[in-house]
Parts: sequence; structure tokens; C-alpha cells
Amino acid sequence: MFQSCVIQSYVLSVSQLCCVCVSPEEERRVRANDREYNEKFQYASNCIVTSKYNIITFLPVNLFEQFQEVANTYFLFLLILQLIPQISSLSWFTTIVPLVLVLSITAVKDATDDYFRHKSDNQVNNRQSQVVIHGSLQKEKWMNVRVGDIIKLENNQFVAADLLLLSSSEPHSLCYIETAELDGETNMKVRQSLSVTAELGDPNNLASFDGEVVCEPPNNKLDRFCGLLCWRDCKYPLSNHNMLLRGCVLRNTETCYGLVIFAGPDTKLMQNSGRTKFKRTSIDRLMNTLVLWIFGFMVCMGVILAVGNAVWEREVGSLFQSYLAWDLPVDNFLFSAFLSFWSYVIILNTVVPISLYVSVEVIRLGHSYFINWDRKMFCPQCNTAAEARTTTLNEELGQVEYIFSDKTGTLTQNIMSFSKCSINGHAYGEVIDPLGAQLDFSSFNPLADPDFCYYDNGLLKSVKLGDLHSHEFFRLLSLCHTVMSEEKKEGELMYKAQSPDEGALVTAARNFGFVFRSRTPGTVTVTELGRPVTYTLLAILDFNNIRKRMSVIVRNPEGRIRLYCKGADTLLFERLHPSNHHLMNITTDHLNEYAGDGLRTLALAYRDLSEEQWEEWSERHRQADRATDCREDRLADIYEHIEQDMMLLGATAIEDKLQEGVPETIAILSLANIKIWVLTGDKQETAVNIGYSCKMLTGDMTEVFIISGNTVLSVREELREWPSVGDKQQRPPPPGPPAPRPPSSTTLDSISGEFALVINGHSLAHALEADMEGEFVSTACVCRAVICCRVTPLQKALVVELIKKHKKAVTLAIGDGANDVSMIKTAHIGVGISGQEGIQAVLASDYSFSQFRFLQRLLLVHGRWSYLRMCRFLCYFFYKNFAFTMVHFWFGFFCGFSAQTVYDQYFITLYNIVYTSLPVLAMGIFDQDVPEQRSLEYPKLYEPGQLNLLFNKREFFICITQGIYSSVVLFFIPYAILSHGTQGTGEPLADYQTFAVTTATALVIVVSVQIALDTGYWTAINHFFVWGSVGTFFTIMLAMHSQTLFSIFPNQFHFVGSAQSTLVQPLVWLTIVLTTVICIVPVLAFRFLKLDLKPQLSDTVRYTQLVRQKTRKPAGRCMGGGRLGARGGSRRSGYAFAHQEGFGELITSGKNMRLSSLALANFASRHSSSWIDTLRKKKHSNTHPPQSASGESSPAPSYVSGSAPPLSNSSSLLGGSQDTPLEEGTHTLPIILPQVASGPPTNTPPTLAPAQVPSTDALTPTSVRSPGGDSVGGWNLSLGAVQVRYCHLL
Repeated sequence: MFQSCVIQSYVLSVSQLCCVCVSPEEERRVRANDREYNEKFQYASNCIVTSKYNIITFLPVNLFEQFQEVANTYFLFLLILQLIPQISSLSWFTTIVPLVLVLSITAVKDATDDYFRHKSDNQVNNRQSQVVIHGSLQKEKWMNVRVGDIIKLENNQFVAADLLLLSSSEPHSLCYIETAELDGETNMKVRQSLSVTAELGDPNNLASFDGEVVCEPPNNKLDRFCGLLCWRDCKYPLSNHNMLLRGCVLRNTETCYGLVIFAGPDTKLMQNSGRTKFKRTSIDRLMNTLVLWIFGFMVCMGVILAVGNAVWEREVGSLFQSYLAWDLPVDNFLFSAFLSFWSYVIILNTVVPISLYVSVEVIRLGHSYFINWDRKMFCPQCNTAAEARTTTLNEELGQVEYIFSDKTGTLTQNIMSFSKCSINGHAYGEVIDPLGAQLDFSSFNPLADPDFCYYDNGLLKSVKLGDLHSHEFFRLLSLCHTVMSEEKKEGELMYKAQSPDEGALVTAARNFGFVFRSRTPGTVTVTELGRPVTYTLLAILDFNNIRKRMSVIVRNPEGRIRLYCKGADTLLFERLHPSNHHLMNITTDHLNEYAGDGLRTLALAYRDLSEEQWEEWSERHRQADRATDCREDRLADIYEHIEQDMMLLGATAIEDKLQEGVPETIAILSLANIKIWVLTGDKQETAVNIGYSCKMLTGDMTEVFIISGNTVLSVREELREWPSVGDKQQRPPPPGPPAPRPPSSTTLDSISGEFALVINGHSLAHALEADMEGEFVSTACVCRAVICCRVTPLQKALVVELIKKHKKAVTLAIGDGANDVSMIKTAHIGVGISGQEGIQAVLASDYSFSQFRFLQRLLLVHGRWSYLRMCRFLCYFFYKNFAFTMVHFWFGFFCGFSAQTVYDQYFITLYNIVYTSLPVLAMGIFDQDVPEQRSLEYPKLYEPGQLNLLFNKREFFICITQGIYSSVVLFFIPYAILSHGTQGTGEPLADYQTFAVTTATALVIVVSVQIALDTGYWTAINHFFVWGSVGTFFTIMLAMHSQTLFSIFPNQFHFVGSAQSTLVQPLVWLTIVLTTVICIVPVLAFRFLKLDLKPQLSDTVRYTQLVRQKTRKPAGRCMGGGRLGARGGSRRSGYAFAHQEGFGELITSGKNMRLSSLALANFASRHSSSWIDTLRKKKHSNTHPPQSASGESSPAPSYVSGSAPPLSNSSSLLGGSQDTPLEEGTHTLPIILPQVASGPPTNTPPTLAPAQVPSTDALTPTSVRSPGGDSVGGWNLSLGAVQVRYCHLL
């Protein structure tokens, strides 16, 4: 009751705020323990449904969805036409069998996917929770929980719904939660109930609780909650600090009780999940367009043939009416033409057969299994294999241009380790596991953490020898923190830190002999080199985002008072005593070195205080703490006053453990022209540090721009100032101050240098507004790296949607937590990391694996191959079907436009199902242009997919042109020869059946030879399918034309004996050979010319590999010595990313003294990846390539003519390729490079050097890239030059 008086004025302001946020009809009212009252509002239940079908709705809904596909509707229409005998010259089974097959396969796949959704929903909905009903606890399934119920939670349980915390077993009704499923952060957060409900810890008391909550409606804002609790005629304000959200896990708290406010789809977790979107590839969308075009083309051909039929029937057919009358109901030439049109629509429909869609699904299924079976994407530590959770997006993996990645758990392991330090000007930690000699702390310190790893014995010696500075350094680390400690058994300490980096520092102090043991609200107990010491804790000057530091004031047993401070060096150095100038310079050099290694740094300092100084400051602090207005500002001023004239102790460097291979993966994907954006809920400093660690950000960048405006105007101004900074680097500043202007694409394109952009969540909210989003996209896309920090899950999805909207590029989102689900669903491709943050991201993803490094193999190998195979498959498929179908069109001019087919109807039925289906399937599933290790070595091979060069409208028209040309040859060559040909007996060969058999045989042989030319990677399966299909054709044709089948089914097999009599004629075989040569030779000539004059990069790589194999020589490896790592770069404080507010106030109040601890992992293998700096420099060194003969920009680097760097294959770019090494040694290919000079262009080849990752080799990788992206035709390698040198080498 006393709280109502204290907060009376505050209640009014909160009430007004709620009224502003929501209108009265949209506010939520919840009464505890009163389901009847709450059900009047029809609030959502706690049941989660992510499935699409049930048993009743599956068939109609699934068929409705499938017939929304243009192709399926088209074939259904053709089936209806074929059921009309007056217009159908083909049997109905030629269409219905493939159509039913396609619908069935798709339905089975959809049913399987939805079954797993049902299974997941049932698993979640059937979890058990304890609900207070009539004064007792009863078990209820999650789906039966209702708004207004009171739930009991126990330690390590998931929160079932969004709850208002009522009471807890911890002192002062505190509870600790882990929010990894919501925001990806694994550090603990504290929640506290109102003191007025804290006493309701018994089910009987809770059963009588009838408080009513009035709050905002359901929304997706994770960090905000506005409401009031009305109980016993008093009103109490509620905030997010009182809420437990669904998806959180209760930690270190025995029990707590909560009132359900939002349930099921209304919870903030589900509000941030976004809707499941049906994803389709760009090839699917293009195929739909092409189907419409082909349908239009077919209609045009049908109209032409129908008009021909009308003219022929009027001019010629009328002469035969006396003995060859029209069939009923035809009574005039116009109606005959009308029926002829539909007949030709049926005959010509094979330009897009239904088997195309069956084949596409089979190929995609095969590609998905290849991903699932890839042992190089299997993580033995997690026992987790890669999984393709969808079969419809495989080729889209080969076209990705933007990757949006979460940070915590995706790029990092979220494990901090104490790496290096600087104490009184001496640097420690340079020794990094030279011989595996890890320091043994157990003999020196029995309380040491056995998981702690450190290798520099110099620091341990310094402590053992009694160096006062080292002792004071670790004493500070053991005292200046807000870590909680729990000692379940003697010597078995468990630390619970609000941030993993603070836990790493306390653990380091523990191992070097300064062991933090316990604390009370007024004391801190430490064991110093085996001697227990208790310090009086006088004050905690807590951390916040503005101070970026924390301090403690303690009194030692001797009565001396000292302030210990740790924080960001840029702020702490300003508060040092002037006598520290020399030491500060030395420490600054060390900090720069640590920053260059991507470590998170902190500076440490102390100040001795007299008793009078402490008493004076303490009184001022008490007054500021009791202030009712501007309390935070007053406290900040008081803190600022005492944190002056400090003495510098040194600095720490903490390594935030990246996942294995993250820097290498980012570098390789960058070389493949893939842009990577990091979208994280962490603070700016955390994100920036990780950016440096994974080499997204480097010290040699021109500028890292930070957008941190809090208003629309400030964000707009910062965005518009950015191009002017780039302008200043290129030209003198204008005489007057420049007027603000939006950055044009021309201005941005003209900016030289490498830039990075960092933007905060509140600034991003303004940048995503409709009138500013264009400026933001233009600016961000010029930068090499973009980091968005403090973003909400919905903002992540909005950023992805923004790029999809403005750049028309294929996007991929990768994350591991529930806070990434929205982003994963929004992107074209969603990838889930099966890590430590639950399975929500995996369940929402299209692909999943356990390590970020597998992404490069997923894209550069599986994605590129899938795109290549699908494109080759489609090109060949359209070619063979146009070659097959257009023969009917030419035949129409010679058969009176009667809709007579050229081929036997069984040949028409089996052509796409048997004779030509398996070879093209084998090519679509197994084909490769270069081996997998070459795909990883040459990331530029990925760019054709991004530019959509292998299958587009131009390539489609080339394919159908080749098909039409082949149809002309296939029809007119046999027609011209056979019309004047005779058998050996002198009988003419000019009969319909001989012509049909000859044309069909020539067609099968031509398309089989064509696919043999198109296949780039032969397997036993390819050989069996290609040549087996030809043999199958002859076998089936001879059987169909045999006397045996004719005698059994005389009305079905009309070509009896035709094959036997035709194929024994030499003239027929001469016709077939001539037709094949005329069809194939132009294709061969064109390809040889293209290969010689304008080869693709894959052609160059294959020839390079051939030369390597022929010139294999042993060669020594270059061993590089010294440390890897760039020196320099900006220092980055590691403390600023600890947390929003520290535990300081909580500790001094004594409210948390029963907090238990959680062991922290302290070490993982360290990745030295500074070679990426060199790799990126080489990548961007060729900014002005020469112009090729075609006028295109050549990607060749500008070396002096006559000198070429060796083509080295001594190491592989990806760990996976190490299992299949190239060749031993380093080989040199003497290729002369073009000079950058005016004059006639030359056909000299570019130097191709694979991007390499040296482990111990000091190799300089060479990457080749032209500004703006290269087309495949931009790789101008003269194969003649290669062949000349190749012959010379032989």
C-alpha cells in the first residue's frame, strides 16, 4: 500500500503514456484467475500452428496451390482438349500420366514438409506447465494455457507465454533469465516483480489474487512494455523489467510465478517470427515467363497452320469432297480451320512437356541429397550434418549477392578468453602455444580453473616473483566487477557474469593467484596467493553505455581506501594523472597492437583516496542518489568527479572466439563478389570488434562511418555527409560550405577507397523510412562492410526486404536464434546454424548446418554446381523439344495442314519419358565444369550466377534458335533425299512411314550427340544413360514395329515392319549421318571459335589444370616466419559491450546474494587469420584493368609484360579441399600478361592465381577482379597461346 503514495505522480504519467500508445479500444485488459472475464475479449490461445494443412484440407488446398502454377494449369487445359475426339490426334494418356505424376510427387513432398511442421508444433504445444487452479497446482499442456492464468516456472524451464512476474523464490523476488531465443544474447538478464506481489509466493495466496492488468496490445517490441496493475484500489506501473517473455529460459532461480498477459501468436516471440513465405527461385519465375512466351509462340504457329488449313480446304480440299468428305460435324472450311487450330495446339504442346517439371524436381532432389551427404560439411564435434530442408532453392544458392548474418553464435562461439595484457609497460601473451606447452596453474594455485589456457610463462613468473604492479593488476581484476560466485564444494568455484568478457577477466585473475571467492552487499572476499583477504566494498560506480567504464571503491584490511577502474582506454586515458604520460604512450602502442589482432581491449587504473576525500564524496553521492529529478545525471557528475587523477596499471586484451574458419570464409565470399552484412542485437562496440576479428573491418580501410543519429534529421544529415567525405579525399573542398544533398549514384560510384558503415538500431529505424531508405541503400551498398547493431528481429527482416526491393539481388540470411527467424524467412534463402541457441532458426530455415565456415562450400560448390547444372539442363531441354516439335510445323505445309503427326504416337509419348529423359537428368545431377577444389580456389567462378549469365532470355532464344535450325535440317534433309531415293530393288523410299522412321532415328541420334557435347563431367552413369537411351530407342522401335505386337493389337500398331525395312537401307543411314553432321558441325565450330577467342573463366581454369598435370614438378614450399597480423587499427574497448546496466546497484542492495553461478567456457582454439589483409589488398590492387578487344574490361591484373607470377597450388583455399590436394609443389605457367597501354588489343591471357590460404606458407594470393563485376566473356584467354606454351613444355 505504501507504494501507491510514492508513485502517485508517476502513475498518471504512465497512464497517459499508455493512452498515447494505444487507443482505448485496442488496450488489453487481463484479470488474474478469471477465465470467464478474459474470454469475453477472445484473446488468442497459447496454441502455436505453423503447419499449412490438415487431413481434410490437404487435397483441395494443395491442388489449388499447384494449379496456381501456370504450367500445371496449361497441361490441365491440354488434357481437356485431348478428351475431345474431333480435335485430338493423340491419345489422352500422353498428357494425363505425366501430369498426375508431377502432381503426386509435389503433393508427397508438401505433405512430408507439413508433417514435420505438425510434429514440431505438437512437440511445443504438448509441453507441460503448472497452472494455479483453485489454490492448487495442476499440470496443463502449453496449448491449454489461457490469458489470465498464473503459471509456476522452475529452474531451466522455458517460459510458456509472455508473463508478468508476480513472485520468485529468490530474495526480493528477483529471477534470472536467458534470452538467447529472443535476442541471441546468452548472458543472464535480471527481472524483478513488484514488491506488492512479491509476498504472493504460495499457491493459496496466488489463487486469491484478482489484480487486473491494463497494458498495450500485442506488438513486436522486445525491449518495451507499458502497463498498469490495478489491485486493492491502487495502481502500480509495469515495465519490461517485470516481464518474462516466451522463449526465455529461467536460470539460477528455483521457482517463480507469472501471470499470462500474451499467449500464442500474440507473444512477442511469435510477433517477431514473421509469416512463412513461399520462396521461389529466379529461374522458376523466368520459366513461368518463358512458358507464357512459348504458349504465345505455339498459338501463333497454330494460327498460321489453321489459316493454311482454311486456304487448303477451300482451294484444294473441296476438289476431294465427292470421295473424301469432311468428318462430322465439320461442314465448311472455316470450321475445319478452327478444329485444326486446336489439333495443332495439342500436337505442338511438346515444346514445353510436363516432363520438364518432373525432371526439375528430380534434379533438385538429387542436389539436396548431395548437400545432405557431403561429409566435408559434417561437424564431428556436434555430430551434425548439413541438411537441405527444401528442394526448391538449390540453384538460387549459386546466385547469392548479399549475405545477412547474425553475430552471436553465428560468427562467434560467444566464448571469451584472456589473451594478452600490458602491465606497467611490459607486454605479455606474445607466446602462443609454440610447442603445446600450456601453463600448469594447479601446482601454483589449487583454486585455478582447469579449463583456463595460457602459454606465456613470463607473466606467471612476474606474479611469483612478487612484482607489485602485476599483483595490483590482478587485484583490480578480482575486485572491479559485478560477477557472482558460488562454491558448491571447497575449491569448486562457479562464476556467473552478466557478460562473458567480464567472466574471462575474473577467471584470469583467479588463475594467477587472485581468486574472487564471495561477496556480500558490503564486502568482497578474495584469496590472494593463498591468503584470504576481505575488502570492504564502499561503492560501485556502475557501467553504462555513456560512461563505458566501471569503478569500485574498496577499503583493504589495513584501512587504505582505493578506487579501481576499468574501461575504454579512450575515456580512461583522459582521466589519468599527468605523471602517467610516458607509460600511457607505451600502453597505447600495446593497445594498437592488440587492436590490430582484433582483440577486445580495456585499460586499468587506480587512485588512492584519503578518508576525508571519501567522506566528502560519499556524502555528495548519497544526496545525488536520493534526488527525485535528474538522478542519473547527478550520479554521472559525482562519478566523474572521483574518477580523476588515476594511475595507469595497464591494459587487457580479450579474444572473442570466432567460429572456426570465419575470417577465411568471409574473405573467400568477398572475393566471389558476395557482400556480407552483419545484423546483430549486440551493442556497437561488440559488433565492431567482431567485425575486426573476422576481418570484415581492417585497419587499412579508408574510413569506418558510424551512423548514430537519434532523429530523422540527424540520420539524414549523417547519410548525406558521407559522400562529401569521399569527395574531399579526391578533390579540394569547395570555397563555401556545401549544401546538404542526397548522394547520387554517380557521386557514390566516383568515391575511391574502402569504406565500412556501422549503424545503430535507433538510427536504422529512421533510415528505413520510405523517404530515406533509398539514400541508405545507396550509401550502404558502396561500403565493403555494413554492420547494423542493436537491431530488433523485425528490423533485420526490414533490412533484408529493403535490399530485395532496391537491388533486385538474391539474398541469404544466416542465423542461429529465434531472433533471426524473421530475417531467415524474409530472405530468398534462409540458413540456420544448429548451435547453442535453440532450434527455432533451424526450423524456419531452408538449409542448416553447424558451422558458419560451411557456408562457402554450400555456395561456391553446391550452389554454383546446382545453378550450372540447372542452366545446362534447361538449355538442352528447350533445344531438344523445339527440335522435336518444330518438325510437325514444317510437315504441316506438306500434309494439307491436316494436323497429321510426323512420328508414330508411341514415339511422341516415349520421346520425353524414355528416349531423352535419363541423359539430361544425368547431366543435370552430376555435371561439373571444374572440380570442387577449383571452385573454392577461384571464387570468381561464382560470378556468372550472380549476373545470371548461364540461363536468361538471351540464352533461351539461342537454344530455341538452335532447336529450330535442327528441326529444319531434320525435316528437309530426309525429305529431299528420300523423295528421290529408291531401294536396292528400285522401289521408291518416298513413303510416310519410312520418312517417319528416318526422321525419328536422326532426331534421337542428333540430340544424343548434342548432350554428349554438352556434358562436361562424364561418369559411368552418364555413359550408361546416353548410349543406353540410344540402344533403348532402337530396341523399343523394333519391338513396336514387329509382327508380334501387330498380331496382338492390330488397331494400335500401324507401323508394322517399317523399322525393319527402313533401317536396312544404306541411303537411310547416309541420310541420318548427313543430317547429324549438318546439325552438329556448326555447333562445334561456334564453340571452338568461342573457346579460342572469348573463353570463360572455367575454360581457363580447366586448361590451367591440364598444364599443371602435364608439367608436374617437385618444388619446395616457401616457409614464412614471424607473426601474422596487422599492426595498427583503432583500439576497441572490450568493456563497452558487457551489458546495458551493471549489477552494481543490485549488489550493494544485497538483493542477489543467493544467485547461483554457471560455468563459463574459457578457451577455444585461436585462429590467426591476418593473411586476409594481404588477400584483400591483392584483390583491390587492380583497379584499372586493360580493355579487351571486345571493349570489355579485362580482369587481368596489371603486371609488366613478360613477367607473370607463378600459378601456385601449394595450399587450398578451403579446409575441405585439403582432403583432395591438387598437386605437390608449385608450378609456373609462363603466360604473358597484357600491358595497360593504348594500341591494338592483344589476345594475351590473364594471369590466373587461385586465392590461397597459407597455413605456414608465406604465399601471396592473387585474386582477379574488374570494377563493377566481370561477365563471363570478360576472361579473354588465348587458348592458342596456352597451347603453344603447353607444347613447348612438353
